[in-house]
Amino acid sequence: MGILRTAGHWGAYRVHPAENGKVRLEADEGDRDPSPIGPSMAAVQDTLRVGYPMVRAGYLRAPEESDGTGRGYEPFVRVSWEYAIELASDALLRAKKESGNQSIYAGSYGWASAGRFHHALSQLHRFMNGFGGYTASTNTYSTAAAEVILPHVIGNRVNALHQSPRWVQVAESCELFVAFGGLALKNSQINESHVGRHGVRGHLDACRDSGVSFVNVSPQRDDVAADLDAQWMATRPNTDTALMLGLAYHLWEHGKVDYAFLERCTVGFDRFRPYLTGECDGIPKSPAWASSITGIPAANIALLAERMATHRTMISVAWSLQRADRGEQPYWMGIVLAAMLGQIGRRGAGIGFGYAGMNGIGEPLTPFKWGSLPQGHNPVSPPIPVARVADMLLNPGGQCSYNGLELTYPDIRLIYWAGGNPFHHHQDLNRLEKAWSRPETIIVNEPWWTPVARRADIVFPVTTALERNDISCGSQDRFISPMHQALEPYGASRSDFEIFSNLAESLGFGESFSEGRDELEWVKHLYETSRVRADACGVSLPDFDTFWDGGQLDIPMDDAGVTPLEEFARAPEAHPLDTPTGKIEIYSQTIARMTHPAIPPHPTWAEPYEWLGGSEAKEYPLHLVSNQPARRLHSQGDHGPFSVGGKIHGHEPARLNPADAGSRGIADGDIVRLYNARGACLCGAKLTEDVMPGVVQLSTGAWPDMTTSDDGQWLEIHGNPNVLTRDQGCSPLSQGPSPLTTLVEVERFDATKISLKPFESPLIATG
Repeated sequence: MGILRTAGHWGAYRVHPAENGKVRLEADEGDRDPSPIGPSMAAVQDTLRVGYPMVRAGYLRAPEESDGTGRGYEPFVRVSWEYAIELASDALLRAKKESGNQSIYAGSYGWASAGRFHHALSQLHRFMNGFGGYTASTNTYSTAAAEVILPHVIGNRVNALHQSPRWVQVAESCELFVAFGGLALKNSQINESHVGRHGVRGHLDACRDSGVSFVNVSPQRDDVAADLDAQWMATRPNTDTALMLGLAYHLWEHGKVDYAFLERCTVGFDRFRPYLTGECDGIPKSPAWASSITGIPAANIALLAERMATHRTMISVAWSLQRADRGEQPYWMGIVLAAMLGQIGRRGAGIGFGYAGMNGIGEPLTPFKWGSLPQGHNPVSPPIPVARVADMLLNPGGQCSYNGLELTYPDIRLIYWAGGNPFHHHQDLNRLEKAWSRPETIIVNEPWWTPVARRADIVFPVTTALERNDISCGSQDRFISPMHQALEPYGASRSDFEIFSNLAESLGFGESFSEGRDELEWVKHLYETSRVRADACGVSLPDFDTFWDGGQLDIPMDDAGVTPLEEFARAPEAHPLDTPTGKIEIYSQTIARMTHPAIPPHPTWAEPYEWLGGSEAKEYPLHLVSNQPARRLHSQGDHGPFSVGGKIHGHEPARLNPADAGSRGIADGDIVRLYNARGACLCGAKLTEDVMPGVVQLSTGAWPDMTTSDDGQWLEIHGNPNVLTRDQGCSPLSQGPSPLTTLVEVERFDATKISLKPFESPLIATG
């Protein structure tokens, strides 16, 4: 074998030996804009690795009488693999026998590894389906509201969340790019698979060089790179729908609506127009009305509407906008605005979602489906919305409205978690902490002592990507990369595949789980499956040995291909959408039949449950923007040197406008306390004019470090914003998370008495 290769969600790398038996990662030679996150991950300290099977001391004393209140506080005891497998098998069998498979919740998330085979979610779900099923979750924390609303409006045939008009077409044809929620380059460091080449910066440069004008609609100026010279329209958070309505009203009032397109390609504008004009409620959604909500001058709104009507315009809606109260509305209204302009389906124009949210958005999709680990069938249904985990745990037998259905929460006795960290993704961590104490058993597969591992009963130590063999590929990246094992497994750690194979053997279905293949045989099988599918699409891949001994492969793609919705817009009768009417649904009869007062049948504006224009702002006058971090992937790698290097005195930085800081006596670098009625956390203050007044920005993903403050209340001291966010679905339609609807206050804090220890291993007791 030649040069060792590996890949992560943030890039593809050459692997070089380093001192002390470690390795150094060098970005693939073809990547001209590599992320600095990846190399940092190779240097993660071993002191936080879980090296051996561990069991919480209280659980070890009485597994069948487990009291979850000790989770996160009691020490762990090292046990043998044999005993850990026996304990976990007994717990699974006990839950199944006494309460049925629906009493087992198997959670995971897809960011654990870029590997196609060692994909924790696939491994866990394959195991649980082999065991008879489990309560699953549906949708994602990232895009739940969009995943639910878009099929109602434009159908599923066009994968709008992952198939926006291509960057090369935008650079060639677009004249005006209006970015609702910005185009933050930091988010484009990653992909769901790996990133073969980081291309977003180059695409944006090409757009600038070809004369595309950018408008950044965001509370943060640097949500669009400074060298794009974007017009910054600083809007109050959660008011984008109102701004879109104001733009739409101006188009209607001044005769700039493409009625021919609306007639040919949409249904329901006649039922939406009375709301837009105020005929039905007496409130015209004019630029002046929108100005009172957004804080943007009405003249600027009218001017932007004129520019959009007279230029080939791309309306870009960031994923972040739908992680808020009524998060479905800006996505729906963005489509309506683009339809009124008549630009949907035109090259480099129309509507796009999530540009710069990942590296692959705006790239062509692979023309074939990559091989993946079969997960089998789950007989337990229906799944719960992913962001309603705490509700489910706290309210067994309770009801949940979701997309026209009424779901009943099961009584969960056991949680099996692999490949994710709910103490990053979930909202209101104080509430989640209470919910997490309810199940009798929690089993976690984890390489490090992360927050979720510390709150488990049984912890299986898992290898990292550098300690196993795999391949990395995905539909939104044109590259496939070998992932060679470069290190021996740490301590007694095993891969998820080995752990689930051991458990399946103990539970009587080992052969059907492994199918008689070992790790490398499975990797080769998935590659050969992909090779056959590629060949059927006219793409030739080399044999496995040639690929395995070589470097990253570049899959031929059609960069200029058909724009999403292009064929539909040209001939809607010949290429109908898979909506009930075959057209874009400005008014949805399906949603209307749900008859839920909180789910309107067309896009509308309503005051969020917390916002700067509401009464809550008197007590908590700052809007918290808890966006994605620049120095890690969600919470993954928070303990790595690159993430740690960006902290202020060990705390996550919180960015404030100098005017807000000055009125509170806060200087740059001070430790500050962010708080509201739900909780409080400590951060390091960073003052910048790039954040508009009235807003504080604190990235997600800091590992929570809880202590008790002088007043006896819980205080998170590392800087995790999800102790402040409300655990409430954005609407009964999608039940997506709504963390970006959060008000807080901030004050200077004397942290001299605080002992910050987010990256210390838990106490390990003697067995």
